[in-house]
Amino acid sequence: MTREEFEELVSQALDRIPPELTRLMDNVAVFVEDEPDPGDPDLLGLYEGTPLTDRGEWYAGVLPDRITIYRGPTLRMCGSHEDVVAETEITVVHEIAHHFGIDDERLHALGYG
Repeated sequence: MTREEFEELVSQALDRIPPELTRLMDNVAVFVEDEPDPGDPDLLGLYEGTPLTDRGEWYAGVLPDRITIYRGPTLRMCGSHEDVVAETEITVVHEIAHHFGIDDERLHALGYG
């Protein structure tokens, strides 16, 4: 799968997030990269920033939070195009949930681990 095709899958996954949630997202940008840091080669996605639940009066003038979805590990772990579509959607939801302050334990319980 080309990078452009993968980027389109990420875009489609973002489009499936309910509008009532996307309206609440604030100061966050989503990126696609080919590979994660070599220290974690199987990482599918990464959220970097300050979750909405941790922001206070001090939160102003900061760079956007960053959600990165990694193409390489996703393609390597999936056996079919359908698997890539499903895993990409799960990863996008997982990382957006971190933006909302939901931790990994809760995400795993909800099936987004």
